[in-house]
Amino acid sequence: MKERRKTGILNNSLIWFGAGVSIAEILTGTYLAPLGFGRGILAILVGHVIGCALLFLAGLIGGRTGKSSMETAGMSFGRYGAAFFAVLNVLQLVGWTGIMIYDGALAADSIWGIGSWIWAVVIGVLILIWILIGIENLGKLNIAAMALLFGLTVVLSVVIFRDGGVAADPGEELSFGAGVELSVAMPLSWFPLISDYTRDAEKPFGATLASAATYGAVSTWMFLIGMSAAIMLGTGDIAEIMVKAGLGIAGLLIIVFSTVTTTFLDAFSAGVSAESIHRKLSARPVALAVTVIGTLGAVIFAMDDITDFLYLIGSVFAPMIAVMIADHYILKNDSEGRALDWVSFAVWLAGFAFYRWLLHVDTPVGSTLPDMLATMILTVAVKGLLRRSKNKM
Repeated sequence: MKERRKTGILNNSLIWFGAGVSIAEILTGTYLAPLGFGRGILAILVGHVIGCALLFLAGLIGGRTGKSSMETAGMSFGRYGAAFFAVLNVLQLVGWTGIMIYDGALAADSIWGIGSWIWAVVIGVLILIWILIGIENLGKLNIAAMALLFGLTVVLSVVIFRDGGVAADPGEELSFGAGVELSVAMPLSWFPLISDYTRDAEKPFGATLASAATYGAVSTWMFLIGMSAAIMLGTGDIAEIMVKAGLGIAGLLIIVFSTVTTTFLDAFSAGVSAESIHRKLSARPVALAVTVIGTLGAVIFAMDDITDFLYLIGSVFAPMIAVMIADHYILKNDSEGRALDWVSFAVWLAGFAFYRWLLHVDTPVGSTLPDMLATMILTVAVKGLLRRSKNKM
């Protein structure tokens, strides 16, 4: 088997900078406008601190073990458990690929109206090119793309805060806890992906810390842009934000390239996860197929509201990662050699149900943190009790 090339801290930081600069991040930020500036900023900060701290713990498992995200799942859930979550991960990544292309195409067409389906195809083709080049060979291209996005996003930020007024009250209600949960939801969506990139890091701790910190800082920035635009410009429409900011072609470049650099990670990780389902599946061909399917989905289906999708991802993967964190950092458990760890699976199922219940409860810190803490405590309690019982026999 060909040895994978090791990645440095800068390379990992650039990857996660590209993940953070995203239309989906800005769009989700607009949902927090009803909280106003003060409470909205606090909700964004609290949510990202929670989400990115957990993202770091998830990614460090892959960095330490050299395993992909779904391979690390096998350490807690066994081979069939890892395959189960890999299937769910591929499905959610196909969904993310379609959503990202759809949002990008719709926004791009609002600036340059040649047809949203044409923009979907253009974005899809660019993602295919990124995949064919390969993450290990992006190098200077990634640096150039990130420099362009950074410059354009700075311009967007300056224009919004310089020229924006205070628009009318949104007239909607949003609790602080719900705002925190929306802020946690975006880092959470990367939990099942991060180890696909930290597994090849030369310095696992440093690269994982840089990845989580870079993503957290940039994602917070994007949320602030979205929320501020909704409050100061009176719109949550991405294209309208770009037009009102007077960016024109610059806004178009932000939309297209941010969509490509973020969606590339979704498609690529779908390919990596597919390798955990069956050994005959190869990452790059699957990633290409996912991009094509996502592009077709973006052309055919409407994908306007992603909040329910975000909560579904949270309910599946938050308790999964919680079990893995408890196993790796506290119990030092490894079930990789087992077909299925039924105890882990039962605890995950309880965590899944608890998360769905928490969605109907307004807590100050959202649903993810209480659910993951409860799932970790349950994992340690149940497995610890079973371990002591076995030792007494």
